[in-house]
Amino acid sequence: MRIVISGASGLIGTALAESLRNKGHEVVRLVRRPAPAPDEWSWDPAAGVLDGEVLDGAGAVVNLSGAGIGDRRWSKARLRELAASRLKTTETLTAAMSRVQDPPPVFLSQSASGYYGSRTGVLREDAGPGSGVLSRLCVEWEAAAHAAPSGVRVVTPRTGVVLSPKGGALGPMLPLLRLGLGGPFGNGRQFWPWITLPDEVAAFEFLLGSGLEGPVNVCAPESADVNALVAALARAVHRPAFLRVPAPALRLVLGRLADELVLASQRMEPARLLDAGFEWQHPALSDAAAWLAAEIH
Repeated sequence: MRIVISGASGLIGTALAESLRNKGHEVVRLVRRPAPAPDEWSWDPAAGVLDGEVLDGAGAVVNLSGAGIGDRRWSKARLRELAASRLKTTETLTAAMSRVQDPPPVFLSQSASGYYGSRTGVLREDAGPGSGVLSRLCVEWEAAAHAAPSGVRVVTPRTGVVLSPKGGALGPMLPLLRLGLGGPFGNGRQFWPWITLPDEVAAFEFLLGSGLEGPVNVCAPESADVNALVAALARAVHRPAFLRVPAPALRLVLGRLADELVLASQRMEPARLLDAGFEWQHPALSDAAAWLAAEIH
């Protein structure tokens, strides 16, 4: 099957493309530059430009594009960039699908746990959106994906924190933990939905082949608050993690990003994946810590 991926150079996209190729699929990566490689196709989502030929007859499209939410402090310009990098890419893909004779039957378009905002209680897919910047962005992002032509099965995975020694959310944390300088954020009692990179990739492949559509929570079945999560990561690198970062300091450095991302609590449950019979390699935090320890050393 030919699978077209946007955002294929990121953490998830790189791992997903490699896994799909290893399973015999043809992967075409959309790139924002001239595309000399045979597995690349040039596009300009900021201008809404994509030749629909690359989508015509494809088996699936996976949309992973989007500037990093936590990469830098949120200024007005940065918030516009975060929105445009998601909405323009998604709109360009759905518009191109509408122009081709044989649109892909599956459109898997990334969303995020930020859809739910920060709240108490268990969050399944039928929970409504929260309030705040990330919630509004995710609502618009998912709506843009559902503009795909009739007959296209649209899946919007709401992904949590992806654990990997290669980067992602752990990128800035692991060097500090290795030095014994890491620790929980705020009081550490906020829940972060987490998943290892191999399970993230496996879940995406499962969603491509399943009949599921609409929102799907993509996280491990075991909940963990930040205290437990950081402790598990510290064990993986054989270091203590007791230097707690107080909430006021986080707000001073990160501004609004602190409350919406770092201090936000989302006890997300992967209800639809569980019901569909998906099997995790690392369903518990202890499994994830053991895997990380093996990968790091």
